[in-house]
Amino acid sequence: MCAIFGIAGHDEASNLTYLGLHALQHRGQEGAGIVSTDGKECYVHRRKGLVADIFTSPALSRLKGHTAIGHNRYSTAGGNTVENLQPIWLKTSLGWIGIAHNGNLTNAKQLAKTLEQEGSIFQSTSDTEVITHLMARSGEKKLPKALVTALKKVEGAYSLLVLSEEYFIAVRDPRGFRPLVMGTLDGKPVFASETTAFDLMGAKFQREIEPGEMITVSLKNSFFSVHSSKPFAQTELKRCVFEHIYFARPDSDLFGENVYHMRKAFGRQLAIEHGPEDADIVVPIPDSGVYSAIGYAEQAKLPFEMGIIRSHYIGRTFIEPKQSIRNFGVKLKLNPVSATIRGKNVVVVDDSLVRGTTSKKLIQHLRDAGAKNVHLRISAPPTANPCYYGIDTPTRKELLASSHSVNQIREFIGADTLGYLSLEGVVKVASEHTGKGYCHACFSGEYPTAV
Repeated sequence: MCAIFGIAGHDEASNLTYLGLHALQHRGQEGAGIVSTDGKECYVHRRKGLVADIFTSPALSRLKGHTAIGHNRYSTAGGNTVENLQPIWLKTSLGWIGIAHNGNLTNAKQLAKTLEQEGSIFQSTSDTEVITHLMARSGEKKLPKALVTALKKVEGAYSLLVLSEEYFIAVRDPRGFRPLVMGTLDGKPVFASETTAFDLMGAKFQREIEPGEMITVSLKNSFFSVHSSKPFAQTELKRCVFEHIYFARPDSDLFGENVYHMRKAFGRQLAIEHGPEDADIVVPIPDSGVYSAIGYAEQAKLPFEMGIIRSHYIGRTFIEPKQSIRNFGVKLKLNPVSATIRGKNVVVVDDSLVRGTTSKKLIQHLRDAGAKNVHLRISAPPTANPCYYGIDTPTRKELLASSHSVNQIREFIGADTLGYLSLEGVVKVASEHTGKGYCHACFSGEYPTAV
C-alpha cells in the first residue's frame, strides 16, 4: 500500500503535489518523492521520512514545472532503501520516465530474472522498475503504446502515474485492486489514491479511474488534452476489501462509498453476528476501531465510550517495520481510561488482529485498569493469508490465524470472548454498498492471480 498523487498543467504543480502527499501520509510513512517537469527538463526530490520533513521550502522551489507526480512509500516489494523510493526516475530509449506505483506485481521476480539474462541492469529491488525495462524494450516510439505493451506482460496490482516530457499518464490494473481517482483543480486534471487529497486543496472530484482504464494527458501544448482508453482485456473485478476495513482514510470516498459509512456498516454486521452477552459499554481501539465500534454500539444499543486514549505521536502500529518497536509501541501508544472502564464488562472493537501481540498487551492493560470482563470484537475475518497485491502482511507463519483456531487465539490474547466478522458478513456489507467484485485473499486464501 502506497500513495500516489499528480497534477498536470498547473503553475503550482509541485506545491499541490506536496499537499496531496501530506493528505495521503497514512498510506506510507517510510519515504516520499516528487518528480516534476516544465516540458523540457525534469526535477526530482526523494528522501526517507515523512512528507512535511522531506519537502522543505527550498526543496519545493527546486521542483520546477507545470506538471508533477508524487509518491509516499510503504515498502512491500523491495526493502526500505533510498534506491527503492519513488517516483522511480530513469533515462530510457523513450527519454526520461518517472513512475509512481501503488500495488504489487506478482510476476515481477520472474520478469526481472528474464530481463537481467537479456542484459537489463536494475538500479533497485522494486518491482516497479520492471515496468520501465519492459517499456524500454517494447520497440514502441511513444510512451503510451510502450506502457500498454509493458503492462500486458505484468500480473498483479497497479495504480500508476507515469510522467515524461510529453505525457502524463494515469492507469489502473484491469482487476482494480488499488484505488485511483481523478478530478480537476482550476480546470487542470488531478489524480490521487484517495479523494481526501482533493478535499485539502479544493479540487473537484470527477470519478474513479475505471479498472483497466488509461488516462493520457498530452503535455505538448498548452491545452493539456485528456484522452481515456481501455487497452486491456476485461477481467473479473477484484477491489481490495481491506482498503475499506483498514487502510483508507474515513473521510475518503472509495470504490463508490464513503469509508466512514462502510466501517460503521461492518460494525453493525459484527454486532448482529457477535452481540454482547453481558456488556456494559463499547470501547474502540483508536483510531482504527472507532468507526466500526460506533456501528456496533448503535446496533447493540450500548453506550459508546472512548475508554482507550491514543497518543498521536506514535506511528500506526501495523506498519512499523520492526517487531521490537511494534511490541513496545503498545505501551507508548494506547492507554486505558480507568475511570470509564473500572468494574465494567467491556466490548472492545478493532478492525483487525494480525499477530495478536498488540491485542494481548492491550487486554492486559484493560484488566490492570479495572475492567471486569473484556470481550474483543474484530470487524474483519481472521487474517490467515499473506497479501501479494500491495499490503505488507507478514508471512503465513507470523499470522496468528493461519495456525490457531478462534478459541486458541482468544486464549493467547487473554480475552473473555472473541468474535470476528465473518467473510460472508464482509461480502454482504461490501456488496450492498458498492456491488460485487472484491479481493479478500488475506481472509479466504482465494488469490485472483498466480502468486
